Amino acid sequence: MAQQNSFDIVSKVEMAEVKNALDQTMKEVRQRFDFKGSRAEVRLEGEEELILSAEDETKLRNMNDILQQKLVRRSVPLKALSYGRVEPAAGGTVRQHAAIQQGIPSDKAKEIVKFIKESKLKVQAAIQGDTVRVTGRDRDILQDVVAQLKSKDFGINMQYTNYRTN
Repeated sequence: MAQQNSFDIVSKVEMAEVKNALDQTMKEVRQRFDFKGSRAEVRLEGEEELILSAEDETKLRNMNDILQQKLVRRSVPLKALSYGRVEPAAGGTVRQHAAIQQGIPSDKAKEIVKFIKESKLKVQAAIQGDTVRVTGRDRDILQDVVAQLKSKDFGINMQYTNYRTN
């Protein structure tokens, strides 16, 4: 039997790093002069959603900039966040939801598989839940697949893990 090599394409965010970035953001917001006396806050709702709230859109935007700086500093990719629209909330404040993407959505997984098949490389791609597994005989071809995937923007955060030789 021929040797098979494989790797997985996943989309995972380290939640401990997100929580640390949230703590740092709130610490900076409490210390900044433009936020004095403000009820601006960002919190984690459940496991996969951030809620930002502030008095007005300017403060919300400024707080979001601080949050993004802290996330980047902690190596959390900004592509993993998908923002909702800014909506009015109670007490004359505004609120915005930001979903944290864990796993590859099925429509993006289909797009990735289609891209790999169109590349005409001798590999097979299969969707397995919220990951995509790519298998092939030659490791060099698998590395070519990774290079091609990195060159195209699918609009999601992707990592390449679980390299195996069977």
